[in-house]
Amino acid sequence: MISFVVPAYDEERVLGATLDSIHAAARIAGEPYEIVVADDGSTDGTAAVAQARGARVVTVAHRQIAATRNSGARVARGDLLVFVDADTLVDERVLRAALAAMRSGAVGGGAGLRFDGRVPLLARTFTAALLAFSRAARLACGCFVFVRREAFEAVGGFDEGLFGAEEWALSRALAARGRFVILREAVTTSGRKLRTHTNLEHLRLFARIAVRGRRMLGDRRGLDLWYGERRDDPGTAA
Repeated sequence: MISFVVPAYDEERVLGATLDSIHAAARIAGEPYEIVVADDGSTDGTAAVAQARGARVVTVAHRQIAATRNSGARVARGDLLVFVDADTLVDERVLRAALAAMRSGAVGGGAGLRFDGRVPLLARTFTAALLAFSRAARLACGCFVFVRREAFEAVGGFDEGLFGAEEWALSRALAARGRFVILREAVTTSGRKLRTHTNLEHLRLFARIAVRGRRMLGDRRGLDLWYGERRDDPGTAA
């Protein structure tokens, strides 16, 4: 069985579309599946949206993405795990490709991605370069990561010592155990952070990470782009 694990914090506005896309993809693929939403202390209607769409909800209070994903995985029943961010849409093509990769021997992998709506040109250029690097280095983007359960448990899951780049750490750990792939197929994820944070904010964050490395990623302070108060998205109209 496939277990889709969706970490969520105050994602009432976008979660419904994500869950609908997962249901549609899994049904078209004809695979038995479940959806587990790991609700990390939401103060809005995230849990109600999840339950209304047939997801199993596990409530946690980590405010850390790695720990939240691991909590969802612990209660999941499937032998194939697919981690999908709450603002990311999945279709049957990327799901079929992920399943085919795992069933042909891959321990796990990631996918390409595209952003919804309009994204500023400089942010789009910078992100394209970052995505090209991650593909060449076989590092999954966190919005969509798939892994065989035995491999996930063997490496200890997502590194809970990290508040960011935990998907890259998992990618490297899994690649040390077997074939780790980045699919040509892509998911669609929200471009809201590229719309609601300036180019300078992004550049400053990644510059600090480049200089301080794990020390920067081991503390939530300074990672407001990921953990700070969410800003209003100016819109997703293309």
